[in-house]
Amino acid sequence: MDKAIIIGGSAGSFRTVVNILHAFHFPLSFPIFLCLHRLKNVRSGFVEALSIQASIPIKEPFDKEVILPGTAYLAPANYHMLIENYQTISLSTEPPVHHARPSIDLAFLTAARAYRNHLIGVLLSGANQDGALGISKIKELGGITIVQEPASCEVKTMPEAALKLLDPDFVLSPEQIVNFLTNLT
Repeated sequence: MDKAIIIGGSAGSFRTVVNILHAFHFPLSFPIFLCLHRLKNVRSGFVEALSIQASIPIKEPFDKEVILPGTAYLAPANYHMLIENYQTISLSTEPPVHHARPSIDLAFLTAARAYRNHLIGVLLSGANQDGALGISKIKELGGITIVQEPASCEVKTMPEAALKLLDPDFVLSPEQIVNFLTNLT
């Protein structure tokens, strides 16, 4: 099984995500999953905004879509994105978690179960506690965990909530996160 990267973020994370996607070069041997809080009624433009600077293909998956290496999958607005047995993505309209749909926690929890020690989880800037439980599950199941350094966040609530639950493998600035992830390839 190849590795996978999953990135969660909310307020203040967009620029870091763009920088990460820009730094990768196609073809990658693994998928990247993106779970970013966004307005539920804005259905278009987000993938296009990310794609302008990205060096790899980005798409919003359909329900039961097969996961392919070298692709970044962005959780669609107002849907939870669940990773199933490292082969497919499911979408759900179950109730919001931490007032968010998509939920970073659900995406992280399902990816952790699917990829276990082959997963790298990254939690970025954000305004609520979503993602803290999920990134702790990634660590528990043997994955590598990275939390954005709170001092470098526009909104530090999300990283601080994670740091209360776990001692991540790395606490890094946005520039260090980009360097770490791109050096993996």
